[in-house]
Amino acid sequence: MHPLLQHDKQQQKDILNHAVQLAQVYLEQQESFPPGRNIPDLVLEDMPEKGTSAVQALEYFKQHYASQITNSAGPRYFGFVTGGSTPAAVAGDWLVSAYDQNACGSNDSIAPQVERQTIHFFKQLFGLDEIYFGSFVTGATVSNQIGLTLGRQWIGEQQGKDIAVEGAYSISPIKVFSATPHSSILKSMAILGLGKNSLVRIDTLPDREAIDIAALERELKAAQQPVLVVANAGTVNTVDFDDLEAIGKLKSKYIFWLHVDAAFGGFAALSSRYAHLMRGINFADSITIDAHKWLNVPYDAAMQFTRHKKTQLKVFQNSAAYLGDPEKSPDYFHYTPENSRRWRALPSWFTLKAYGREGHREIVERNCDVAYSLGEKLKASAEFTLLAPVRMNVVCFTLKHAGITFDDIRAYLNAVRDDGRVFFTPTLYKGIPAIRAAISNWQTEEADGQLAFDVLTEVYQAIRHTFATTSVHIQTI
Repeated sequence: MHPLLQHDKQQQKDILNHAVQLAQVYLEQQESFPPGRNIPDLVLEDMPEKGTSAVQALEYFKQHYASQITNSAGPRYFGFVTGGSTPAAVAGDWLVSAYDQNACGSNDSIAPQVERQTIHFFKQLFGLDEIYFGSFVTGATVSNQIGLTLGRQWIGEQQGKDIAVEGAYSISPIKVFSATPHSSILKSMAILGLGKNSLVRIDTLPDREAIDIAALERELKAAQQPVLVVANAGTVNTVDFDDLEAIGKLKSKYIFWLHVDAAFGGFAALSSRYAHLMRGINFADSITIDAHKWLNVPYDAAMQFTRHKKTQLKVFQNSAAYLGDPEKSPDYFHYTPENSRRWRALPSWFTLKAYGREGHREIVERNCDVAYSLGEKLKASAEFTLLAPVRMNVVCFTLKHAGITFDDIRAYLNAVRDDGRVFFTPTLYKGIPAIRAAISNWQTEEADGQLAFDVLTEVYQAIRHTFATTSVHIQTI
């Protein structure tokens, strides 16, 4: 064994203590550490011939990199839809690395059994029928990709073709119907060879991002062949929900695969205030839900669910003889894209076990309360325009000035970022350059929402001269 490896093996406890100390410094600064920053490109170094030891590597990291980490896991990072990591989830994730299990086998380790237990928790959490099969994947993009892959296989079977064996070229082109699909849907369509141009955008309800059911039915009737329908359980701009129950009932009249993208909106099921939005979820053939968003576990962790386990096996079965019969040994490498799988279920198990349904319900409802309060402040302000009702945890708004461009919004948000107290990301809402505040961190409190509004106002007042001065006539909510 190399002397440095031998040394570090003997010093493992000391190495872990150094890592804990470094992590603790970061965690203790989460109230003041900048949630967004602009880091210059790194000057790349040459690969060292000789190493220095793990402790020395930690020290180098501490001196050169640690102070430049973005506090995206903190309470005032409102960009994208980003959670943090609860204390229990962090503990679970550290153990994932220490145990280094390949969570694919059924009985050779407790790891895949814990994944099955965690999936069972989630099915109860989201009110899913017991028939659903689920597994952990890297994120919502891969989960959406799996859902569309299964839908593609199913449509092939409607035409008497096995796409997993014969290929997608053996069937006629597949159409995907959706009103406001997330960008990962289009990415998945490109990867799968469905083609982005196969998306048929269905009209939304007036002043909504939710699908117009009548318009969807017209398109289904005109299709005259099986299609994929992607429904939203929480759009990223306004957390709008398609009527899942109404869409599901159309399956009695038309032949289509229903995929529900509930990446973060699925957590509406935890609260009696919002659970009605998930009504009809059990009509879904496949479902995406993300854990590293509103469950607040470390990246990467999402789940995919389907009512069609046998279809999933046809697509993902690993044919290596030494892996055995999947019916006798239902290992995850027969049902997911990966043959080697990180034990990414463990942080979710830890946080669900530590805080239960009640604890995670409190996070959801508190985040939604902060979002609603921020929305009310923006609605009443002279500087901002609320573009959509605050339905749950996302606030969509813009500057109340004529001629505002997307570049103006970016410049404004760069100034907000450089202030160092809060962070937001830009978006487009129905063609309007806008700002999205996504509040999904377990630590975020009302005071953080108030500070966010104060920073938005202060920065606007400081740079307003760079924008046009005529008020824009955008309908307020």
